[in-house]
Parts: sequence; C-alpha cells; structure tokens
Amino acid sequence: MYEDEKLICEDCGAEFVFTAGEQEFYAEKGLTNKPKRCPDCRKAKKQQRRGKKKMFDAGCAKCGCQTQVPFNPTQGRDVLCKECFDAEKAATA
Repeated sequence: MYEDEKLICEDCGAEFVFTAGEQEFYAEKGLTNKPKRCPDCRKAKKQQRRGKKKMFDAGCAKCGCQTQVPFNPTQGRDVLCKECFDAEKAATA
C-alpha cells in the first residue's frame, strides 16, 4: 500500500508530494528511484532538453509553407508543417 510522501526538489528546494498514485505508476514501470525534481522543474528540464534538438528546414508537401522539423528530410518523402500534420492526424482519428 502506497502513501503520499513529501519530497524536496533538488533544483529549487520546494517541497512537493510524491502521490500514492505516482508511486504505484513508478512501481508498475519498474522505476525504483523517487523523483528528484518537483513537477515544475521536471517540465522545465524537459523543455530545456527539447530546445537542444537540431532542426532542419523543409517545405510542407501539402500547403507549401516553409517549416522546421526535428529530422533530416529525405528526398522522395513528404514533410508536413505542424498545422497540416495535426489536421491529417485529426482526420484519421
């Protein structure tokens, strides 16, 4: 049985709750370490890592606008801008 546990963020020093539900999720995934960062610092760290991705210029195959993608476009394979990609994804859902 899991119980909510108060932890201290190693980045900002704020106290946060490691809930029983989160503990159960960690156990199901085989994760043995408790989180070291509060949710806000985890989100900031994730955004920081994402910002380091190399982006490549490409033209959208659907609307023709210039866009950037996180992979090197390959000749003969269509690339879509975010708006066209989202629209296509919504149409197939």
